[in-house]
Amino acid sequence: MLYQKLGLTILLIILVIFAGTVGYRIIEAWTFVEALYMTIITISTVGFQEVGPLSETGRIFTIFLILGGIVVITSGISLIFSSIIEGTFGEIIRRQRMEKKLARIRNHFIICGFGAVGEDVVHEFISAKEPFLLIEKDKIILDKFIKEFPDTIYIIGDATDDEILENAQIEKAKGILAVLGKTADNLYICLSARSLNPDLRIIARVIESESIDKLKKAGADYVFSPEKIGGIRLAAAALKPTVTSFLDSIIKGEYIDLVLDEVEVRKHSSIVEKTLKESEISKNIGIIILAIKSANMDKLSFNPSSRTILNPDDILIVFGSPDQIKQLRKICS
Repeated sequence: MLYQKLGLTILLIILVIFAGTVGYRIIEAWTFVEALYMTIITISTVGFQEVGPLSETGRIFTIFLILGGIVVITSGISLIFSSIIEGTFGEIIRRQRMEKKLARIRNHFIICGFGAVGEDVVHEFISAKEPFLLIEKDKIILDKFIKEFPDTIYIIGDATDDEILENAQIEKAKGILAVLGKTADNLYICLSARSLNPDLRIIARVIESESIDKLKKAGADYVFSPEKIGGIRLAAAALKPTVTSFLDSIIKGEYIDLVLDEVEVRKHSSIVEKTLKESEISKNIGIIILAIKSANMDKLSFNPSSRTILNPDDILIVFGSPDQIKQLRKICS
């Protein structure tokens, strides 16, 4: 914006100089150098000696040239200084507002990196209306996104820096997604994040498939390879197009009013230590429970029977409408 205003000011000054030079040549019949010299000393109001006596028409032209020069130059200078001042104070105000947001944020996800993968992740979080904080060291890339989504909470910096993670309120966060373009950077984020918050859920991107075990040992709860997942999804789209389309629809909730979601059973819930039948979840809500991940086991129990007992911290994988899931969350809490 500043460069645009500066360019416009310079263009207007050049036009005034051009108009003055052409005017003096026509009115006073002076040479190009004499007309240019007279124009410069007139619009700058320095008061040097005139080239020669001015005719009455020349004097009237000079009056308008002085007024035009003063308006253009003072307006240009004012625009430039106001842009600098507004930019400086604007940046200070934005920084103060961001610091207040950072101080209040909690139970959020931290997304490290706004590359090709990170951008998709951020848009999914925005669609899900899930609180998140974005860390990106490239200010130019970040500024473009912030213009579109000004309410985004962000930090400009390197996510591999422990101080940056601490500023992102990592001790109050629910999870972190390390989606930088280098496996080594994501590995370092996993190590730092796990040491700063042992209870944090860590999701990491891997570039080389052979590094998956390293990231898990570094503390990642889930490691994904976009390239590998992309290949599997492409094959599935070719071999099982209807199933793939259906899964995409229920995960994103784009085409039907049904979504696939997970709900955690809290320890004070009224359904704790009851069987699925006794809880009457399906009867009262009508939601489909596809699987249960027990708090004591890593494996999922698919299509659980009505005799399955619900324990604290169990996670229910459910399929239903947003309203049904909302009702279930209320019961499970």
